[in-house]
Amino acid sequence: MSTLTLCIVIAFCIGYLCIALESVTKVNKAAIALLMCVVCWTLLMVDPASYYPTIAAGEVAHRVAEAIEHHLGDAAGTLFFLMGAMTIVEIVDSNGGFNFVRDSLKTSSKRKLMWRMAFMTFFLSAILDNLTTSIVMIMVLRKLVQEREDRLWYAALVVIAANSGGAFSPIGDVTTIMLWIKGVITTQGVLTEIFLPSLISMIIPAAIISTQLKGRFDKEQNLPKSGASQFTKAQRTAIFWLGVGGLVFVPIFKTITHLPPFMGILLVLGILWVTTEIFHHDTDENDTMAKRVSDIMSKIDLSTIMFFLGILMAVAVLSEVGVLTAMGQGLNEIFQGNHYLVTGIIGVLSSIVDNVPLVAGCMGMYPVEAAGDMAVDGVFWQLLAYCAGVGGSMLIIGSAAGVVVMGLEKITFGWYMKKISWIVFVGYLCGIIYYWCEKNVLEGLF
Repeated sequence: MSTLTLCIVIAFCIGYLCIALESVTKVNKAAIALLMCVVCWTLLMVDPASYYPTIAAGEVAHRVAEAIEHHLGDAAGTLFFLMGAMTIVEIVDSNGGFNFVRDSLKTSSKRKLMWRMAFMTFFLSAILDNLTTSIVMIMVLRKLVQEREDRLWYAALVVIAANSGGAFSPIGDVTTIMLWIKGVITTQGVLTEIFLPSLISMIIPAAIISTQLKGRFDKEQNLPKSGASQFTKAQRTAIFWLGVGGLVFVPIFKTITHLPPFMGILLVLGILWVTTEIFHHDTDENDTMAKRVSDIMSKIDLSTIMFFLGILMAVAVLSEVGVLTAMGQGLNEIFQGNHYLVTGIIGVLSSIVDNVPLVAGCMGMYPVEAAGDMAVDGVFWQLLAYCAGVGGSMLIIGSAAGVVVMGLEKITFGWYMKKISWIVFVGYLCGIIYYWCEKNVLEGLF
């Protein structure tokens, strides 16, 4: 590793540490992420020719600009998807669309609510995706639980269940989507062989967290009365199905048109926006302005968006200078042929840096073979889908779902690492162990 690359890694680690210590430094994590991003890219420009030896000296700066635009394009797709999904969910929520979902979860028992939310989040994330599902469930959670200490535990479980549910579905997580599109996993293979390990990785943490949630809710704090809505029940139902049904339609839209997912989100947002404007047409302007989409969009948490941008672009530098690729190759050399250890460590690393470039690096490093563990639906690729998805739950900033929940519920990095990380790790290991038994014991018996 060159001195310059080492400086970039050190700058990233310092920035990451400051983000982790946000509750101590009192400096917003978004500001640190943006600084970390700019510092890392600036360091790369100290001697860019060393990273692009085949490019002529006069063209190196142009090559770096192209790299930034490429990574920014990837990040922008994620950010627009996030902003669109957050706006859609907020529209549905502000107009009473989630009332029946809230009512279906209604219970005075803290533990019953936890299990209902865990399973609903788990299966919903496989149908939608873990990011959108997390936003939906946090909106519902705010209507169900008013006590902040309790809500933190529920919010943490939403992250765990969303990531576990996304891992066993080809459209549930961005990394499984990547592997699915690449053709190294199939829908049938991942659903049949990763479902139970993913379920175990959710149930075990949920069982541990349930010990922290004892007793029943006070009547006055559970399920407070929702604000009066100008819309009829039929209109609220229509908004719900347009919103949530539209989110379900996004993967279908992508398959049909081959356009990026954020284009589908923008389509759904446009349709929902027009619909609510029509519904508002005959209502009092003064009473409904706060619920119009133009006002709702101004309430989107931009600090979360900026944090996401900073993190993705900072990790892009590590990918650009070859750190992530070298890390993967090093793991492969150290643990020769042991796919359980390699993918297990990749899963842990995915909680520290973004799992997208890690999985992308693995797809570039490891060839698809005709047979064996590296074949389509082989042990390595299925484990990679599981580990990259579930492993992201170990730290609050290890997944898109975690980052969004962190922003919405103001969960600190320190609280999550102290209270939740070890719980996730236990479930993560149990899922891997079950998968090993599935491949080496159960298949032999049947």
